[in-house]
Formats: sequence, structure tokens, C-alpha cells
Amino acid sequence: MPNNRHVAVHGQEQRLAEKAYRRILDMILSGDVRPGDHLNERGLGKLLDMSRTPIRDALLMLEAEGLVVRHGRLGVQIKQMQLEEFMEALQIRQLLEPAIAGMAAGKVSVSKLDEIETELNAVLATCGPDAELVDRSRTSWIDDRLHGLISDSAGNSQLTSIVQTLRRKTQIFELKNVPERTESTCKEHLEIISGLRAGDGDRTAAAMSQHLDMVKASILAKLAWK
Repeated sequence: MPNNRHVAVHGQEQRLAEKAYRRILDMILSGDVRPGDHLNERGLGKLLDMSRTPIRDALLMLEAEGLVVRHGRLGVQIKQMQLEEFMEALQIRQLLEPAIAGMAAGKVSVSKLDEIETELNAVLATCGPDAELVDRSRTSWIDDRLHGLISDSAGNSQLTSIVQTLRRKTQIFELKNVPERTESTCKEHLEIISGLRAGDGDRTAAAMSQHLDMVKASILAKLAWK
């Protein structure tokens, strides 16, 4: 028989590692730590008020996703995504995510769509002359929530895992290189939500494709001016 105490301890350690993973990931995606920055277990342990074991496990998870690179005693470094890597990951997303969005149409929780739509409209209300004051971490969180909800609702866990890893990679690159396009992004997301509500797979897939095309176009436009 399994030792119940051992199972409980293992479960607790896993939950702490997942909590540490989410908090470090939030630091990366919010821009609190930037590509090229170094992180170590001791410093993160103090910052997150956790022992080094869950921190170590969390960094291993981030390393497996390709978000950090290990540098021996220096700890890990936030991955500096190159343009070629970004474009390859985005190309795969362009192939997969429209199909996934089409699969999710009509299956997504209406109440969750309502919540995300409310957030999007609240952000849109801040756009205009003061658009530079928009909290980028907030728009990133909304983006992550919508795309994650779509993947989860499509009903294919392997696709969800693949898309999540690809999204993480492109998000790191976008933090530094994608110009602010808050208003456009919100409107594109609202169009995706409209298709999901209507249960129209083709319309939702087309809206997702358009959204990713615009992300790519914004990158290429910025690079052209460098």
C-alpha cells in the first residue's frame, strides 16, 4: 500500500512548485524581469518567501519550456528569443490556433467569455491620447486568459500543451519587440469572442488567423524601421 503521508508530502511539494512556477512566469510576462536577466534559487527564494526546492522545480519547468537557460552557478538566464525563433514559433501558431479556435466555438463557458469581454472593454475605455498609460501586464493577462480558455475548451490536451509552449516563447520576444497595439488587439480579441459565442467555427478561426497575422505584421513593420 502507498504511504499516505508520503503521497500527501509529494502533493504539497508539487503544489508549491506549481505556485513558484506561476509567480516566476508572471514576473517574466509582466516585464518585471527581462530577457537576458539572471535568476538564482537563493534570490528567488527570498523574493517569493519559499524554500529552494520548489524554486528549483519551478526553474526546471521553465527550462523545459525553453523560457530560461541554465548557466551553472549563475543560476538561469531569461531566454533572449531571436527573431528566427520567434517567426518559426509564430508560424506554427498560425497553423494551429485558428483550427483550435474553430474547434472551441460554441464550447467555451459564456460566463468566462463575459468576464474577459468586460476586461477588454475596460481596457478599450482607457485607449486614446493616454494609451501609453495602459498597464501592459493587464493586457498580457487578458490575452493569456483568452487564448488559454480557447485551447482548454477545444478538448485536446496535447494541442493545449503545444500551443502554450509556443505562446510562452513568442510572448518573451513580444515583451521587447512588439510595438504597443492595445486598441487593435482588444478589438481583434472581441471579434474572436463574438465567433465563439455564435458557435461559428469558420468565423472564429478566421478571426484568430487575422489576429495572428496582425501580430506578425506589427513585428515586421517595426523591424523595417530599425
